Amino acid sequence: MRFPFTGVIPVDKPPGITSRKVVDIVGRAAGMKSVGHAGTLDPLASGVVVVCLGHATKLVDYLHAQSKAYSATFLLGRSSPSDDFETPIETEPDPRVPTVEELEAAAGDFRGDILQRPCDYSAIHVDGKRAYRLARKGKPVEMKARPVRIERLEITDYQWPRLAVEIECSAGTFIRAIGRDLAVTLGTHAVMESLRRTRVGPYEIDSAVPLSSIEPATLPGLLLPPLTALPHLPRVTLTGEILDSAVRGGLLPPDTVVGERAAAVDGDGVLVGILGRLANGSLRLRPNFRGLG
Repeated sequence: MRFPFTGVIPVDKPPGITSRKVVDIVGRAAGMKSVGHAGTLDPLASGVVVVCLGHATKLVDYLHAQSKAYSATFLLGRSSPSDDFETPIETEPDPRVPTVEELEAAAGDFRGDILQRPCDYSAIHVDGKRAYRLARKGKPVEMKARPVRIERLEITDYQWPRLAVEIECSAGTFIRAIGRDLAVTLGTHAVMESLRRTRVGPYEIDSAVPLSSIEPATLPGLLLPPLTALPHLPRVTLTGEILDSAVRGGLLPPDTVVGERAAAVDGDGVLVGILGRLANGSLRLRPNFRGLG
């Protein structure tokens, strides 16, 4: 199937709407249904939502796996079932007020590879159902801790009860849970007051497109090439008969690339697909943008 548009748009989502709504707005502007996003952002949050159109939707998983960056504020001495303002807030009557030195010391334990228990009010599946649906019905939710990586956790401001942080982390990290767990280690609680995603993979907030700017007339000029979504993959150029064979579904020799995957481009530097290694060691384009066309 051929699409009128194929590419990527990093959108600056305003607070108060869902990531799905962002996709719908972009899809209407493009006049197409083959539109998706890489990484859900909570309705209360703002910031980068990467929208993929046409064949670029095949890159969503590759984008979602890349690191992300956030700016967040927390209110200490408070708690809620959802760890943010989505559910009722309970204020501690006599909270412990940690010093900035204590916060800095405790933050060290949350850098690097850690085990994190996801928030009960999350989209993670528990016994085949979304955790937040179970939590909203008052049913017990057992969330198992899972490994995540915190590449950077920096305290940028602290004026009790407000704590501001900047975080760079792996996919699957819950920012709400970082504030929750950091506060608990210091004998208090925390709820997330605000969250802004400032980066998804290579896409920074400074270059993200305001949602209000996306219209049918402006959309073509906002599209970025699909190749921009893959800075973490090695790149290999295919030309001539090798390119022709690859786009027809043919296998390439194991020594074509080093590693398990590589972004394959043609002689003009245009992405034709991703070479993935098969069980026998050979390589095939999956996805194959030319084959999809």
